[in-house]
Amino acid sequence: MYEFHISRKARDLYNFDQSLFTTTGNVIFASPQAAREFADKMNRVRDAAANPDKAVRASDINAMGLIDEVMHFMIELYRRQVNANVMRDAYDYASHKLPDVDHTIEQFLGQFPPRDVYQGRLTLREYLSSQTGGVPNKLIAMEEMLLLYISNENKALTNYQELFDDTALRKDTPYLDIISFLDEFFRTLPPFGPLGQTLLDLLLAPLRAAPFSLYEQLEYIRKHWGHLIAELYIRLLSSLDLIKEETKARFFGKGETPVPVYTLRDYEDLERFSPDEDWMPSLVLMAKSVYVWLHQLSVKYGRDIWRLDQIPDEEFEILARWGFTGLWLIGIWERSPASKTIKRMTGNPEAESSAYSLHDYVIASELGGDDAFESLKTRALRY
Repeated sequence: MYEFHISRKARDLYNFDQSLFTTTGNVIFASPQAAREFADKMNRVRDAAANPDKAVRASDINAMGLIDEVMHFMIELYRRQVNANVMRDAYDYASHKLPDVDHTIEQFLGQFPPRDVYQGRLTLREYLSSQTGGVPNKLIAMEEMLLLYISNENKALTNYQELFDDTALRKDTPYLDIISFLDEFFRTLPPFGPLGQTLLDLLLAPLRAAPFSLYEQLEYIRKHWGHLIAELYIRLLSSLDLIKEETKARFFGKGETPVPVYTLRDYEDLERFSPDEDWMPSLVLMAKSVYVWLHQLSVKYGRDIWRLDQIPDEEFEILARWGFTGLWLIGIWERSPASKTIKRMTGNPEAESSAYSLHDYVIASELGGDDAFESLKTRALRY
C-alpha cells in the first residue's frame, strides 16, 4: 500500500474515488494500476493531451506514495528502537513552547481532512477528541503535518504540489514554528539510522541528497535504509523499475537525412536477394502501427475506423503526395489474447496484446481479416 496527503481543494477539483482514501485522509494505492488510474484522472482534468507540460506520470505518483509510506515506517521504527512516545513527547514540547498547536492542527485537518470529516460523518472536534487504533488522532495529525512539511520541501514534487500545497498553513498559522520546535525537540533525543541523525534530519536526507529526482531519492533509500525496510524493499525495487520504464529515452526530430540507395551490386551474396531493381531502390516506405493509426484516423475523421477497409482513400492520397510509395503495416496478425491479459494484470488497464505475441499468421479478425486487407491493398495501389 502506498499513501500520501491530498488536500480538500485537490480532492474537490479532481473528484477522486473516495475508496482510495484512508481514515487519516491520505490517498492510498494498493498497486501500480491504482496509481495509473489516479494519474489518468489528473491528466484528463489538466487536459494533458493539449498541455503536455502539465502531464503527470503514474511512476511519480507511485513513488510519492511509497516515499510517504517509507517515512511513516521510519518514524515507527524510531518508536520501536528509540522512543515509543516520540510523537506524544514532541506534541507536549511544542505545546509548551507555543499555545497555538491545537489550533494549527485543526487548521491542518480542515485543509487535509480525514475521510470521515471530509464526508461529513464527523466534525473536526469529534475527530480530534477520538482515537484510531488506540492512538489519539491529534498525535496522528501531528505526524501527518510533519510529513506534509517534508513533501512541500521536496523540489522533485513541484509538478504535484497542488495536491499537498501548505501555503495557507505557512501564511495563516505558526505551522513552521511548530516544525522548528519539533526539530528542536528531536535534537534532544538519541540519533538514529545508519548515519546517526536526528529524526527530522533522517526524514529529510533523501531529498537533500537528490533534490530534483524521485528516482535518486528512492535510490538513496535503497542504499542507506534498505536493510531497515525489509518489508517494503520489493515494492521499492518495483517503483524504481516503473520510473525507468516510463522515462526511457524517446527521440523526436525533424529535418532531412540523406538515405543512401543500395543496389544488388553492393552485396556479394547475390543469392540472398531477389532481382527487384525495378522497384526496391526507389521504395519510400511509411511504417504504421496499425492500431495506433486506426485510432488516430478515428479521431481525425470523427467516426469509428477500426477495420482496414474503413481507412479513407484520402489517407492514401496524402501519403502519395508526400512521396511515399510503400506502406508497412505493423501489427496486423492475429494477436494472442494471453498477452493482453498479462499486460493488464501488471498495471496497464488499457493495454492491447503485443504485436509480437501472435496467435496465428492471419490478418486479425477485428481488423476485418483477409477481405479487409485485400480491399486496402487494392485501393492503395491506385495512388
